[in-house]
Amino acid sequence: MAPQFNIVSSADATVIKSTCKEHGLTEEEFNELHKRCVAAKSTAYCPYSQFRVGSSILSVDGAYFNGANVENASYPVGTCAERVAFGKAVTEGHRKIKAVAVATDISPPASPCGMCRQFIREFCDLKAPIIMFDKDDNYTVVRLEGLLPLSFGPEALPPPGSRSL
Repeated sequence: MAPQFNIVSSADATVIKSTCKEHGLTEEEFNELHKRCVAAKSTAYCPYSQFRVGSSILSVDGAYFNGANVENASYPVGTCAERVAFGKAVTEGHRKIKAVAVATDISPPASPCGMCRQFIREFCDLKAPIIMFDKDDNYTVVRLEGLLPLSFGPEALPPPGSRSL
């Protein structure tokens, strides 16, 4: 049986306050992530699937980076919204991410795909909140460790140059 997630309304200030307290975010950060990931959907290039995804991430330094999915006629070449946002952050020197938000046009909310979960793992603590918004602005939050159990990250690999050939 698939796990059940608590889906709540982003219009409920009491619920948002509780979410923020539980996940170490301010209400301003939560609202900014929400606004930005929803707005990012409008920049998606998805002529094949028509499935818009927007993402916004917050660095530990307080910087926001947005992304949208970009498809290609050769499906595997497309890039997910989350990886676009992370690519922007990383190339601008932000490699520690505090929170991730994703918005789609479906209900219930959609989670990042498996490839994105591993990509997120590279730059987020396992306790980082992944906030997923649906078409009605309802949301659920799952910590990265809940989306990617038994994961491995950079700390599991040998340091660069430590292996002999």
